[in-house]
Amino acid sequence: ARLRCEARSGGGVKVLVGDPAVWTPQPGGVAVSVGVFDGVHLGHRQMLQALVEDAADLGDLPFGAITFDRHPLATIAPDKAPPLITTPEERLALFEEAGLGFAAVLAFDETMRSLPAEGFVETVLANGLGARLVVVGEGFRFGLDAAGDVDELRRLGDHFGFAVRGVELLETATGPISSTLIRRTVLEGDVEAAAGLMGRPFSRTGRVVAGDHRGSEIGFPTANLEIRPGLLVPARGVYAVVAIVDGDRLPAVVNIGIRPTFNGSREVVEAHLLDYSGDLYGSDLTLEFVDRLRGEIRFDSIEGLVEQIGRDVELARKRLHQA
Repeated sequence: ARLRCEARSGGGVKVLVGDPAVWTPQPGGVAVSVGVFDGVHLGHRQMLQALVEDAADLGDLPFGAITFDRHPLATIAPDKAPPLITTPEERLALFEEAGLGFAAVLAFDETMRSLPAEGFVETVLANGLGARLVVVGEGFRFGLDAAGDVDELRRLGDHFGFAVRGVELLETATGPISSTLIRRTVLEGDVEAAAGLMGRPFSRTGRVVAGDHRGSEIGFPTANLEIRPGLLVPARGVYAVVAIVDGDRLPAVVNIGIRPTFNGSREVVEAHLLDYSGDLYGSDLTLEFVDRLRGEIRFDSIEGLVEQIGRDVELARKRLHQA
């Protein structure tokens, strides 16, 4: 595929896609950070901040990031590929928020996978972008079979004419911040802890689709979200969330699960927006998860379920008012 350069809506980050062999390097070179950047969490932000500072020290070099259109394991070992915290589109929006001037999105296909370390550096960093500075995490690996590390990148940088900075992982009281740690906390339902690691609430966006109207029948109408396959979803249970509809931020209660009281078998993500009435079908709805209120429960009666949902709503109001 040939290169496409696109400015995102609003003018922000310029996006490079396609074959790096046909990219036109920036005159004077660029500063660039490389990684999957899944979640663009606080550790990633620290690395990007180092990129910005070093780019300024080198004469205000244009600065940006290289990411991938999928998790590398989706190609290398599909059965081990983790669910994504952020889609590539969401990552681009977060790069824009971070003030990056450009982002390159590489297709991690068999061709990319098979590039040896030196081939990746020559094709993408040196010839594709004209890198003068490359900033990565200290644990960065690259090239065929992840054979390249930061020391190898420095050696290649000396050969191809760019400097390398390795940034130590950002530590918390329980260890370094990583996308793996964030996935684990979300899968455990601890969305509050995940927000502390990300620097913002964990969120999920989906298209509102028709459900079976169980919620309406019991007095709590819900919007059923269709979540793209391969994306991270919190543990089953009930959550206090902020729902974003057409730019409006609304309090909501979200249930994730199979609805065992109705003998369900398919997992659903359904949101009850508090104090809202309107037709959301076909709309994109974003959920910012604030707190997990309880786990999934099977009730002996519909009446028991309705009573519990009422308590969930009141608890969500209190929790969201405190947030």
